[in-house]
Amino acid sequence: MSNLLSDLRPLALGEIIDRAATFWRKHFKQLFLLSLGFNLVSYILTKVLQLAMQRKYVTMQDAMRDGDLGVLGAEYGQIMVAMVGLMVMSVWLYSLNTLVVSRYVVSTQLGAPARPAEGVERALRRLGPFTGAYLLSLLWGVGITLVLMVPGGVMAAAGTAMRVMSEGLGSRMGSVLLLVGGILLAGLGFIGGILWYLLRFSLLAPVFALEDLPAVRAFRRSGELLSGRVEPGFTGRVTVRAMILVTVVSLILTAVSILCGLPSLIVQLVFGRPFDPVAAAANPVPQAILVPAELVQVAGQAIFNPLGLVVYATLYLDMRVRREGLDLERRLEARTEPTVSA
Repeated sequence: MSNLLSDLRPLALGEIIDRAATFWRKHFKQLFLLSLGFNLVSYILTKVLQLAMQRKYVTMQDAMRDGDLGVLGAEYGQIMVAMVGLMVMSVWLYSLNTLVVSRYVVSTQLGAPARPAEGVERALRRLGPFTGAYLLSLLWGVGITLVLMVPGGVMAAAGTAMRVMSEGLGSRMGSVLLLVGGILLAGLGFIGGILWYLLRFSLLAPVFALEDLPAVRAFRRSGELLSGRVEPGFTGRVTVRAMILVTVVSLILTAVSILCGLPSLIVQLVFGRPFDPVAAAANPVPQAILVPAELVQVAGQAIFNPLGLVVYATLYLDMRVRREGLDLERRLEARTEPTVSA
């Protein structure tokens, strides 16, 4: 335990990534098992939605051919609701996985006895408050995203109005430019909202993993840990440090997802047109071939996703050390324990 406490100190950005990668290599098996179940559940939900959407695409094609706009609108609305629900559930599972991994990572780095199952037990005990804080974070994220999309929406609306009232060629060109520019600006606002959400709530799951706080207090606590400055200079701002780490994690996970998804993509390219949902629904790929290829992606994500989760847990621990002197507190406890025992 003394060696672990000697390593408990404020870390530079490079040290956070290096320590997370070292921990991931040393505890590869435990982290893989802690993530595999969450990835499998997410895959099953995605697969069920995919099969259901194939049937709906056939129904929508028939409705378009018959001119039945009521059926077409209803099917389209159900697909959108299902996709939003899947996204919400997938992010919740990812955050819950972060909670489980963070409990194991931080406990181990603090020198406390840690069992992989302890993280799962912790998640089950804190499931209610965690879900409440997660839903609150979603509402907050949707609100920020809509605010960021307002300028683009206003520009697109102005372009549409100009298009309707335009008479000359110049007016039509101006309306098209406004419409396209508004759509692009709204898209940038949407991406900015997602990135803000990932940054703002990157420590929400670690807070639940280690601290016994109610939902609203944990929601605020995750923001407090990411506020202010810990060092001089541009990278001394906590938000900048977290943004760099979140960007690195996002790039790693995106690259891994693309690489591990190649077998599934190759299978779909061989048997059909994966980018045409109507054609894919009419001539579906045999599931006996597609499912094993998709499971390769699930296994790859279960292997590499924990690296990003360890980065978030290490950032949480670093913030506790810098802001609250957690390293000094643990060393003091280690020195007083023999005296109390005597």
